[in-house]
Amino acid sequence: MLNLRIRQTPPTVQQNDIYVTPNSPLPYVTDQQGLESLCHTLRQSPRLALDTEFVGEDTFIPRLELIQVATDTTAAVIDFPAVQASGSLDVFWELICEAKIEKIFHAGRQDLDLFATHAGQIPKPFFDTQIAAAMVGYGAQIAYANLVQRLLGTRLAKAHTFTNWSARPLSDGQIAYALEDVEFLLSIHTHLQDRLRALGRLEWVSEEFARLETAVGEKSREPQERYQRIRGWDTLKPKGAAVLRELAAWREAEARRRNVPRGRVMRDEVLLQLARHPPKSVNDLRGLRGVHSSEVDRHGAQLLAAITSALALPPSAWPEVPSERKPDPESTGIVELLQAVLKARAAEEGIAPTMVATSADLQTLVETKQNRTALDVPILRGWRRQLAGDLLLQVLDGAVTITVDRTSGALRMTQDLPLNTSR
Repeated sequence: MLNLRIRQTPPTVQQNDIYVTPNSPLPYVTDQQGLESLCHTLRQSPRLALDTEFVGEDTFIPRLELIQVATDTTAAVIDFPAVQASGSLDVFWELICEAKIEKIFHAGRQDLDLFATHAGQIPKPFFDTQIAAAMVGYGAQIAYANLVQRLLGTRLAKAHTFTNWSARPLSDGQIAYALEDVEFLLSIHTHLQDRLRALGRLEWVSEEFARLETAVGEKSREPQERYQRIRGWDTLKPKGAAVLRELAAWREAEARRRNVPRGRVMRDEVLLQLARHPPKSVNDLRGLRGVHSSEVDRHGAQLLAAITSALALPPSAWPEVPSERKPDPESTGIVELLQAVLKARAAEEGIAPTMVATSADLQTLVETKQNRTALDVPILRGWRRQLAGDLLLQVLDGAVTITVDRTSGALRMTQDLPLNTSR
């Protein structure tokens, strides 16, 4: 275990309802002074391993509880509520946004979301070991503990998997468990960088990190698109989808304002009901199942305004609703063929096939090719096209002969025509 003593405390005390453990031998930061001392040390490193523990069940924005951080010589757990109660974390936010320091995460989407919320920007540059592991053959979405065991031969403890990280005081066992989430990240980062460099895939993984950065950055523009995450939205008519879009955006803003889960403002099924059968008055709202009287009293006028605004939109402003047409059997068979080719190609290159394309991506590729529409799909962009996209186009054009090797059972692909990469 990396060991740096960050603070000493007097006997167990209660400070602003934040409990701290006395004289912990583990690096546990609970005040601004300790944080500033830690950050001074961390600034000497060109890279930081980072992880978080948070609670998200009762709030719109997950409640940050712990931040774990490590360099090659230092590791510490930062008690976010305790430090916040004692002062400010500005020095830490400045540190992780420092462009000269690389930030290392594993499956870091939620961590990046939280840091972007608190720091006001996405910490860059960053490196996600889960994404990188998929690109060098360790499987899609591999868990951190599995990657540690596979690469370093260390089995991580699971004693505190279901810990309530908002409870205080934290035991030394809990702190040690939290530290393990960053203790091995830098060794894994070094290994994965070496593998990516040897395979010539550093540019590939940078492309994936840019996609992740875009996805995190788009959260601020998400409210108007949130309706697409409501199950059943695609069964609505376009005009109803326009109503749902406005209602979902209203709920998003209200949930954020009150910092409560979306469902506590209004459940998905209620929004769908309102979109299918838009009420015309407050009394109509009161008569709908699942709409609480208190919510009508507080927000009935806003709901009706959102619905009226959506209904007044011209058809050109309505959302596009996906066709309910199911794939025909012939195209389904073609997709299955492409899946087999993709798996074979991915196996050759030692990369997780789902990292290259999903079955939905392949279905879209087949349909756009058959309909002669623009082939703007992920499999035909960047490194994905280089690895497999052009090959799949050749298969669809009948320019590749596919056979099965009698001995190994593996697919053999013979290219009958030169690759045409201009499409």
